[in-house]
Amino acid sequence: MKDGKGKIQTFLSKNYGFFILAVILFWLKSVIAYETQFKLGIENAMQQFLLIINPLSTAVFFMGLALFAKGRRSFIWIIIIDFLLTFVLYANMVYYRFFSDFITLPNLNPKQMQNMGDMGGSVLALMHWTDILFFVDILFLIGLLIFKFAKPDRTARIRARKVVGVLTLGVAMFLANLGMAEIDRPELLTRTFDRNYIVKYLGMTNYQIYDAVKSTESQTQRALADSSDVNEVLNYTKSKYAAPNMEYFGKAKGKNVIYIHLESFQQFLVNYKLNGQEVTPFINSFFKDKNTLSFTNFFHQTGQGKTADAEMMLENSLYGLPQGSAFTTKGSNTFQSAPAILGQQGYDSAVFHGNYKSFWNRDEVYKHFGYKNFFDASYYDMNDNDVSNYGLKDKPFFTESEPYVESLKQPFYAKFITLTNHFPYPISDEDATIEPANTGDSSVDTYFQTAHYLDESVKSFVDYLKQKGLYDNSVIIMYGDHYGISDNHAAAMTKILGKDYNAFENAQAQRVPFMVHVPGVKGGIQEQYGGEIDVLPTVLSLLGIDTKNYLQMGSDLLSKEHKQLVPFRNGDFISPTYSLIGGKYYNQQTGEVIETETPEMKETKETVSKELQLSDSVLQGDLLRFYTPEGFKKTDPNDYNYNKKTKKNKSDSKSTSNKSTAESSN
Repeated sequence: MKDGKGKIQTFLSKNYGFFILAVILFWLKSVIAYETQFKLGIENAMQQFLLIINPLSTAVFFMGLALFAKGRRSFIWIIIIDFLLTFVLYANMVYYRFFSDFITLPNLNPKQMQNMGDMGGSVLALMHWTDILFFVDILFLIGLLIFKFAKPDRTARIRARKVVGVLTLGVAMFLANLGMAEIDRPELLTRTFDRNYIVKYLGMTNYQIYDAVKSTESQTQRALADSSDVNEVLNYTKSKYAAPNMEYFGKAKGKNVIYIHLESFQQFLVNYKLNGQEVTPFINSFFKDKNTLSFTNFFHQTGQGKTADAEMMLENSLYGLPQGSAFTTKGSNTFQSAPAILGQQGYDSAVFHGNYKSFWNRDEVYKHFGYKNFFDASYYDMNDNDVSNYGLKDKPFFTESEPYVESLKQPFYAKFITLTNHFPYPISDEDATIEPANTGDSSVDTYFQTAHYLDESVKSFVDYLKQKGLYDNSVIIMYGDHYGISDNHAAAMTKILGKDYNAFENAQAQRVPFMVHVPGVKGGIQEQYGGEIDVLPTVLSLLGIDTKNYLQMGSDLLSKEHKQLVPFRNGDFISPTYSLIGGKYYNQQTGEVIETETPEMKETKETVSKELQLSDSVLQGDLLRFYTPEGFKKTDPNDYNYNKKTKKNKSDSKSTSNKSTAESSN
């Protein structure tokens, strides 16, 4: 008679025994990860049950494939498949810690992967030493083989019919899982794509498979699109068009336009005092300036593309994609962007950025936007002392940008993208001029220090603009691109804001600054609701350009006809009266949950869904290639060259009028 240990050893020495152990361990690990690493919003017992069982079908099916092999090889393949499934789970854990989202196939685009490589410091900050625990089961399985506790028979093989039975069981488990999910959330796979729901109901691996299918579908849309597809979008944008407010229309005509991109800067920082000290005193004064239009209910609307999504909206009034970044996957599309629109009215244009031009595929997409100049890291002194995290620190960035600003012909359209105030908000003792917060959350605490550093940097640059006489001849726009503190830091944010940082408050915290300083125009607080999608029509209206014939999803914030509805990329929305957040309706003024969906609410939700879908169709199908507004000329990316010029080729660049006029100061 074998003792208990012997029976266990015999069991684990069989293909099916080792397989069952691996499945159980992966299942338990996945459930622990779901419960501790993600905020999936479990609302009832059915959702909790599905969350617990959904890893099983994945593990049974994919590890079951290893049973086709015989002997020891079958064991090794079980471990390899287990590792691959674990790696997918762990990669999403790390990604989620900052983005509060899951990886999509477009994120694995080579150029976007390069971005992730450039963000090495942030990635390391997101990894915890305790993460090794999620790989302990794999090490355990390897140990069973190495120390010969599991002794596979080299010739043993499970019959193919039985293996097919295991795979069929995996499929059946998935279909049962899907059926129960459909009961709790009908049309789960056909509604507006929501990654959180897919993971919650079907599991991480099944979500990744679904994402791959959706991404493949989107890649075929351009090939299948034709000129008729753009008509539906045009009909929608024309119906949404808001006629200009003549009090503001054309008041900035002929002036320079200067965007100052406030990286990861949320509205709550404006006028915020930490330990009695203003965190951003200069930005506060700009916000209150008599010639600044300051919007207090302005929201970022970015998705996975974050900064790139913000740029897409500001330059084109088109939403970012539901998966990945349009900058990396749709960078060669046809666009009708702000620099091109203004360039055809005599404006020079430039982007200034202290990172390398390939980051977010900017060197390609900016050409399609019509930017004449792109001053990237190759134009700056990237010495070790002045580089931190994502690139050049903001103070040397602005200082070294000054001679390049002077190379531009007026009027010009320019954008300055800052970097220092970026997760995980590292800052040296030398650069930190205020004390950190004291929440116990390191990235939240130093966020105020990097924001203060950014404020000092912006002040210095605006002082330069005043000194050179540019301040009084320019529209200066400061905007926050996306949140700085995600909902993963709710406990710390509760301390900072002094109130429970729940789902409703997190949505309210997606406000970012939007401040438009127009010389000679009476400024003041603007309380109308809007978002980044509305920036382009607003700015063009101030410059005296009617946007009626352009395909733009937003509308002029200063128009009396502007509809105060702010869609978010996941299908949620905010309006002055009620909001949809995480599948629940809230009274926007009180934060109380609204239990009953009214016909008006349902119609608003459908409008938001339609707007997002139409915007996606424009990018996925490259529909702007089929439509050119009267008076607009399509941008030819071959007209632009962002390589740094030298004295040797300076005369060559002058001889080609359409090429970039940017020159090195060397």
